[in-house]
Amino acid sequence: MKKIGFLEAFSIGVGGMVGGGIFAVLGLTIDLAKGAAPIAFLIAGLLALITAYSYVKLSLRYPSEGGTIEFIVQAFGNNLFSSLINNLLLMSYVIMLSVYAYAFGSYGSALFLGNDVEWLHKLLSSGVILVFVFINLLGAFMTGKAEDFMVFLKLFILLGFVIIGIITFNPTQLNPKYWSDFLSVSTGGLIIFLAYEGFELIANTARDVKNPEKTLPLAYYSSVIFVIILYIGIAIITIGNVSFEEAKKASDYVLAIAAKPYLGEFGFVIIAIAAMLSTASAINATIYGAGRVGYLVAKLGEIPETFEEKVKNGYEGMIILGLLGIIFSISFNIQNISIAGSMGFLIVFSLVNLANFKLYKETKANRFIAGSGFLLTLIATIILIGYNITHNPKNLVSSSLVIFAVMILTYLYKKIENHQLSEYMDKYLEIDEKKENNE
Repeated sequence: MKKIGFLEAFSIGVGGMVGGGIFAVLGLTIDLAKGAAPIAFLIAGLLALITAYSYVKLSLRYPSEGGTIEFIVQAFGNNLFSSLINNLLLMSYVIMLSVYAYAFGSYGSALFLGNDVEWLHKLLSSGVILVFVFINLLGAFMTGKAEDFMVFLKLFILLGFVIIGIITFNPTQLNPKYWSDFLSVSTGGLIIFLAYEGFELIANTARDVKNPEKTLPLAYYSSVIFVIILYIGIAIITIGNVSFEEAKKASDYVLAIAAKPYLGEFGFVIIAIAAMLSTASAINATIYGAGRVGYLVAKLGEIPETFEEKVKNGYEGMIILGLLGIIFSISFNIQNISIAGSMGFLIVFSLVNLANFKLYKETKANRFIAGSGFLLTLIATIILIGYNITHNPKNLVSSSLVIFAVMILTYLYKKIENHQLSEYMDKYLEIDEKKENNE
């Protein structure tokens, strides 16, 4: 198999992060943080960056196609708790799928009818998932070609949005007097934390990376830092071109509105198309990649060694993930599912940081950094829950339903099927570990 270099690993991280999240939840963040929205993106980005440290250390020590769930199993064992976390991660990917589909429907409806019309929104949200489930069923070649094109195009348009947007940029709303209180700004950042989800996909390719000791740290850190800068730039340009009232009114497609002042209707159309391509790209990658691995682990307790079994079960998983994504995208509003998605990944990432802290002798990690990452992501989760309990408890409905359902189904599946995770998700890692122990 051809080894992956820095550019490919960097692209996987950036492509995973710059999906539908920035298009779907930018309006929510501006509504909460007002002129401090760039600060909110920075807060979320710093949480992602410190978590990337744990991913670097764990990826180097346990290179596995299982990625995140491999780290959880190595730290906490192949038990009910690890099964629960894998299933929570899997459901978090389903939620991400629904966020991307929701954003696709919002921008598509605004593009075709001038505003967000519910029936068309839901039709487009469902349709785009079905299309990419079908494309994925055609095989990896079609998936890869579609993904390469969409990743390049969305980055080109977003960078162009930031650069050209300076023409009509008005810094007035960035003045600290237009900032929300720190708790609201922090919560705004935590709601859009899901926009940074994706860098962890690099972990699934760690075994195939050239010169991993050098390439993996560079790919993780540079991809997260690049996306932090990109998101802050997008937030600044958007606030400089759209009033807070406009941002709230068109929160589901605010980026397209922000392009109007300097590009007119043409700008609105271009950004709407970019958003649809970007969210489609993220749907494509989620169905084929991260969600498929989680499903295989949930069903089989490991990643199958044979290609034929991977393909068979992977296809089954793609269809189930797609159907669940459709249900979520048409049943919940964007704020509910965004909070559920961010909460799911904050919980998982806090445990990855804890895993690095626990395995520091194996990973040669700095316990202070790993422990700080655990505490910060845990505190962030508590702040997100606390803010919504105080201000709008209805926003926690979908999160509560997801976590409760995952707990019940995981327990029942283990009891009825006697389901047990393997000691290693990736058989190749197991072979390497046994060789190392025998030497």
